[in-house]
Amino acid sequence: MPRISFLLIPVFTLALALAACKGPQAPQKDAATATPPLLLAAEDIHTIRNSALASGPGITGSIQPERRADLRAEVPAIVLRVLKENGDSVRRGDLLVQLDDTAFRDALASADASSRAADQAFEQAQRQFERTKTLRTAGMISAQGLEDAEIRRNNLLSDLEAAKTRVVQARQQLQRTEARAPFDGLVSERKVSAGDTAQVGKELLKVIDPSSMRFEAMVSADQVGSVKAGQAVHFRVNGYGEQEFAGKVRRVNPAANPTTRQVELLVDLVGEKQPKLAGLYAEGRVETEVRSSLTIPASAVVRDGDSAFAWRVTDNKLKKVPLAIVERDARTGDFVLKSGLAAGDQVIRYPTALLKDNQPVQADGSAKSAMAPGPAGN
Repeated sequence: MPRISFLLIPVFTLALALAACKGPQAPQKDAATATPPLLLAAEDIHTIRNSALASGPGITGSIQPERRADLRAEVPAIVLRVLKENGDSVRRGDLLVQLDDTAFRDALASADASSRAADQAFEQAQRQFERTKTLRTAGMISAQGLEDAEIRRNNLLSDLEAAKTRVVQARQQLQRTEARAPFDGLVSERKVSAGDTAQVGKELLKVIDPSSMRFEAMVSADQVGSVKAGQAVHFRVNGYGEQEFAGKVRRVNPAANPTTRQVELLVDLVGEKQPKLAGLYAEGRVETEVRSSLTIPASAVVRDGDSAFAWRVTDNKLKKVPLAIVERDARTGDFVLKSGLAAGDQVIRYPTALLKDNQPVQADGSAKSAMAPGPAGN
């Protein structure tokens, strides 16, 4: 019996060793075949296409209304009422600020009284001149008497005209105690309150027309040679996020700023999408040259040191494709493709570090049309 037990032990040990050698091979095979496919939606896929690339000098400036008015006091007086606040809409002719008009009404009344007296004196002198002329015809008065009557009538006529002028001036001064809206728009800045003393030239209110906004920009003098009236402009405005606005160059200032040596551009806004706030900082680019080229979104490009690649979707698998990219489109931020992909290729829009080469992919219902077979890449 002891011999038999000694012989069985090595055989049992050998069987365990063989089982241990064969065991790890089966799970490796299962792991390779059990990798789940990557589920893609339509928004996960971007199709490479030719895009129009715009290039040109950069410009900076601010959004300003073309129609704007600084209402200032034209007569010295106390502010009685301010009828509008910042942001209030106004119609042309609306009363905005009322100044004390007591002294000006008194002046107008005095001028009216003087005008009436001058008118009565002239009428009396006119009647006297007519009687004198009749007496002269009858030979009952000398030529000198007729001439004196005519001179007196003419002097009183001059006095009457001067009195009427003073009435007009007094009425104009009275009207200047009322600051009225010169056009339809909004009050952008209130400068006075009731009780303030308004000297001639003091700012009262500012009124702007929000429908007349334009981009008042500056361009570097060494790049102004390529800028012309009528060229398209694309720009962004602080406060509007990534929203892009379009415009067209209306005029290039013929003189550079003596301090900054930059040249002013006036850019008209184009399209329904327009900023409505004045004074906001804006920056953009004048499109002096437009060409077509393949582009890829910056989000689809993966950087690895000095090299770059993208994940192309082809035959329901991922393929890691090296890219040769050059400059970026200043307007959209997309990279310009030199090689690596062709028009119609589909790439992962937002790749992650977990993606693998030849990894299977599966499109959901929204992405099936987006993953239609396209031409092979370079």
